[in-house]
Amino acid sequence: MSKRRRLAGLEGQTIDSTVHEFSVYYGCSKGFNSIHSQLVSAGGHMWRVSFFLCGEHESGQAEYLNLSIRFKLVSDSGGVYAMFETFLLHMNGQPRHVAAGTSSIRPFLSGLHLFQTDYPECGCQHNILRTDLEREYVTDGYLTFLCVVMVVCDRSIHVPASDIGKHFGSLLDSSDGTDVSFVIGTVTFHAHRAVLAARSPVFKAELLGPMAESTMSSITLHDIAPTTFRAMLRFVYTDAFPGGDELGDSPSEMVQHLLAAADRFALDRLKLMCAQKLWEGVSVDTVAGILTCAEMYSCLELKNKCIDFFASEENFKKAVLTRGYVQLVQEFPSIIDELRQRIGL
Repeated sequence: MSKRRRLAGLEGQTIDSTVHEFSVYYGCSKGFNSIHSQLVSAGGHMWRVSFFLCGEHESGQAEYLNLSIRFKLVSDSGGVYAMFETFLLHMNGQPRHVAAGTSSIRPFLSGLHLFQTDYPECGCQHNILRTDLEREYVTDGYLTFLCVVMVVCDRSIHVPASDIGKHFGSLLDSSDGTDVSFVIGTVTFHAHRAVLAARSPVFKAELLGPMAESTMSSITLHDIAPTTFRAMLRFVYTDAFPGGDELGDSPSEMVQHLLAAADRFALDRLKLMCAQKLWEGVSVDTVAGILTCAEMYSCLELKNKCIDFFASEENFKKAVLTRGYVQLVQEFPSIIDELRQRIGL
């Protein structure tokens, strides 16, 4: 009996399962030493189940018997994931779950295993009280096992990771099809109106709306450095945060400039990425300056983080002695009121 179903949580994978009923001769008083099943097919592979029952004293009446069950991948194939469960069939014809204590007979669950050519087997074992075994599970001299073989089958087709950022980055580098340029000082950047408009509502309004820039092929920008605009433009095309080499010798300062640019052009994701980078470098020496940046460019998430940092009495005592705190007091006195309320001063 086989059954195939979707494996929950693993896209494109299924479980192909087979239930195999297997009876072995037990006899009136003695157990069996080693019995092997016929080949069992599951998941397109062939398997064999082996049973070992031992533990007899010289009297032939050991109190407990040791039952060992091993599953082996017979097919010449590697990298197969499979699970196994084995049940003893009660004399009433039903698989029986017997609690440990009186007897340790219970379902044998070995979990998920990787079967390879070098390691084609797995197994489990339990000690079983002889009297319980013979009274409840031996029928007409036979023990009957239900062996469930569950093979994880990969039905998916590998799809590579998205490379759209790489392609758009190449488009930016090549300048193919550019239809607008930005002049900052002596540096000119070539870009594509459609790309900028798709990524930024500010660019969309300027380049595709009724504003004068929509008819201009070259636009001059002020109050932004070429290095900052270059990093921002790279993010617009690739959706990737600038690497360390793009942040220059003063990464924290560059990230603050980039946050300002992200706020100016409504690039919300870049803005939060900058906020995270600044928060990672927060300290009693830098928190006031970072809080000033957060307030200046309306980054509420970063502002709340900095205020929480200030809320620690130990941090507050040290941070108020920094030059950044003096600047914060001068430029944004309202924040000081928020700090006092949060700290309870």
